[in-house]
Amino acid sequence: MSVNCHSKNRGIFILLTIRKHSQARDLIITLLRQIGFGLALTTAAAAQSGEVVVATTGGVYDKALKEIWFEPFTKATGIKVATVTATDAEQRARAQAMAKAGNVTWDIINNVDIIAESEQNRSFTRDLASFCEQFKVRKDLVDKACNPAGVRITLNATLLGSNAERFKDEQPRSWADFWDTKRFPGARALPSFNDPWRVLAAALLADGVPAEKLFPLDIDRALKKLDAIKPEIQLWWRTGDQSQQGFRNGEYVIGMIWGTRASALKAEGQPVTTSYEGAFLLADTLQILRDGPNPAGAEALLKYYLDNPSVQAKLAERLNVTPPSIDAVTLMSEAARANIPSSPEAFRAIVKHDSAWIAANQARMLDAWNAWIPR
Repeated sequence: MSVNCHSKNRGIFILLTIRKHSQARDLIITLLRQIGFGLALTTAAAAQSGEVVVATTGGVYDKALKEIWFEPFTKATGIKVATVTATDAEQRARAQAMAKAGNVTWDIINNVDIIAESEQNRSFTRDLASFCEQFKVRKDLVDKACNPAGVRITLNATLLGSNAERFKDEQPRSWADFWDTKRFPGARALPSFNDPWRVLAAALLADGVPAEKLFPLDIDRALKKLDAIKPEIQLWWRTGDQSQQGFRNGEYVIGMIWGTRASALKAEGQPVTTSYEGAFLLADTLQILRDGPNPAGAEALLKYYLDNPSVQAKLAERLNVTPPSIDAVTLMSEAARANIPSSPEAFRAIVKHDSAWIAANQARMLDAWNAWIPR
């Protein structure tokens, strides 16, 4: 649709005069985008509104986001990005408190996809279904890279890791192999940190449940299968550092481990080998808060990331994670690609989890786990 200059000026004037009323501004931005103003209008409105405020977990993660993504975005658009530091749980609690008080001072928070898609998080974050329409034609983006709950910026696997020196002739590849103590003898390791769904899912895979039929998880069946392997578990790790240190110390020779921690062990020269068969891939998801100070800037920031595979590739290399674009994977170094699922075959081997079911049944799984683990 063509729009004359007078109409454009009038639209922008209306937008700027209601800047202080965030709900109305959100509606106007959506309507103007639909009639053809596009990113140029979004960027102009965002620049008028000031900076975008993004909550991160700080440290090297915050540093990487600023250097690789936020600073180039500011240079390209003129929109500044400020960060505030908080844990995942703190981000969620603070965002909910701000929404309840009617005084939202952040634009974007970062939670793992299961939390991001929960009913609780959706109650104080914007629905991005309309925003995501523009990315439907992108064949390079993984499933749900842009979805109503948010934008998945990186993906990190939880997978099977083993000691290559201990298993020289044949490496364990599946969760069935993890349970096979005759073919693959030795001490095992599993996580126990109040989020047991991946262990329960691994047990069901080992018991013969097809990956596409895992959900809803049969908790009782999973715990029964875990009974058989429990005497072999020498390390119940609660943090990533524990899983690394346990491998270094020889506390286990086969176990469940985060991909980032396995990559760190490889970088140290440790003889760790991994398998993506039956791995679980979780995504860091950026969500735009309802009634935030700069919704247009927040959208522009997310669009810039999805539109630039080179930025995704650099961030993934720095953090040892998987980017949401297959095109970005091809831009990564060979060494970096060796640490992530980098082929269609590897992605097909990864379990597709049901975020909504996990979020809705978290308490039930945890109660069952806490009752089982001391036995």
